[in-house]
Amino acid sequence: MNRRDFLALVSSGVAAGTSVSALALPEGRIASGNFRKRHRRPNVILMICDDLGYGDLGCYGSHLPTPHLDAMAADGLRCTRFNAAHPICSASRAGLLTGRYGTRSHTTGAFGPHSLYGTSLDETLLSNLFHDAGYKTKAIGKWHLGDKPEYLPTNRGFDSFYGVPYSVDMKPLPLIRDTTILEQDTDRKELTPRYTKEATHYIEQQGDEPFFLYMAFSYPHDPARASERFAGKTRFGNVGDAIAEIDWSVSEVMKAVHRKGFADDTLIIFTSDHGPWYQGCPGALRGRKASTFEGGFRVPFLAKWRGVIPGGTLIDEWCSNLDVLPTLCTVCGLKLPPKPLDGSDRAEVLFEGKRASEQKPILYFSPMGDRGIDIHCIRRQDWKLRVAQGIAGEIYINDRSTASRKSAWLARPELYNIVLDPGESYDVADLHPEIVKQLMHDLETMMPTFPPQVVEAYATLKSNVGAVSTPPGASPRPPHKNEPGWSWEPKDRRG
Repeated sequence: MNRRDFLALVSSGVAAGTSVSALALPEGRIASGNFRKRHRRPNVILMICDDLGYGDLGCYGSHLPTPHLDAMAADGLRCTRFNAAHPICSASRAGLLTGRYGTRSHTTGAFGPHSLYGTSLDETLLSNLFHDAGYKTKAIGKWHLGDKPEYLPTNRGFDSFYGVPYSVDMKPLPLIRDTTILEQDTDRKELTPRYTKEATHYIEQQGDEPFFLYMAFSYPHDPARASERFAGKTRFGNVGDAIAEIDWSVSEVMKAVHRKGFADDTLIIFTSDHGPWYQGCPGALRGRKASTFEGGFRVPFLAKWRGVIPGGTLIDEWCSNLDVLPTLCTVCGLKLPPKPLDGSDRAEVLFEGKRASEQKPILYFSPMGDRGIDIHCIRRQDWKLRVAQGIAGEIYINDRSTASRKSAWLARPELYNIVLDPGESYDVADLHPEIVKQLMHDLETMMPTFPPQVVEAYATLKSNVGAVSTPPGASPRPPHKNEPGWSWEPKDRRG
């Protein structure tokens, strides 16, 4: 099967369900507003949560009280198939802000306190592009791309920064303004209201010049916390309270936008860096944070822009946070960065209701393998090929005390149609050998474009082959190990 036939196949009835959400959510209207007719470049407010799951908002099927985010979806657009670039914090945020896989910028997992390095300084961040285009730029909240001064936001294209350098489960957690530490170990319960106050004040101080506000919430990352106003109020525990406070914060930011008369000229985006950790809901998806199942990668994505995005818009095309940078370059007239991008421009998909003209394969890197740079899966549109897996079942728990740090190559790659089968429960590789072959070809073609250590890790992974007796969906069994006397294996799974 050639590439043209392959693409036709994945768009046909074989991959049926492309207009149906993975959770059978109600249909919505398709975007029809034209952003190109705006009289000025828009302000952009990009909000990202930490560990918010695909099923954690009311508009994605949750019973959690998220009325303001549900209203944002009703007034704007909601994506049903939006993926992060990585299932761990730093690598995902690097993907969002560079449009490139974190493995290209030496960002392969989550940076800890006092890290020697951060996201590579020769990478161009979205903030650099906005700054160079004359935008005012501000970062609020969790950064997590390096805590040394040269890696902090004010040296990465932001005019100012107010927030914390890494996750709430790390200590000490300093509160920083620009590069000055305000508090050595800040009150974690007050983070969301403090971020909100800083954001609304910033918006209220703006004039005619366009601005880019990057607002990165610290929650609902474990251990989730909320201020006294929200603690114990939702009946869904600490995680529910933290999400409810984020919902309130989004409302306060929107109120500030309206008070300033910016609603027609402001694109507001809300998403998450990856799936939920111990608590929180991945919806009907398999896996959680740190896993390469969809529950670790698929996240909410909402956008609102009065006069451009019709209310109730539902986007069921595959998009990724790798696409945010090239999309905003088109929408805001920014110059593209010099390095090749892994994301694609989705402006016409999100704001004009058109089908994507470009469908790049998407890679799923795992933090559980060799230095966090092992590749587990490749996806093109609805088809996802799993070529490797962690060697211990703990990947379902993702606890740092038990998680395996190794992966093994699957002797038999597994193929899933993740629209028909969002739970990745039914391996259909035997039914579609031509798709397996094409995706393997795509993977082999892409890997040489990565840094040498990633290419080397890929070769090492391929040499560490699990037993052919490994059942589909299982952690790879070690090869050359005798099966117990009671075990029966079908002929095609006998070593």
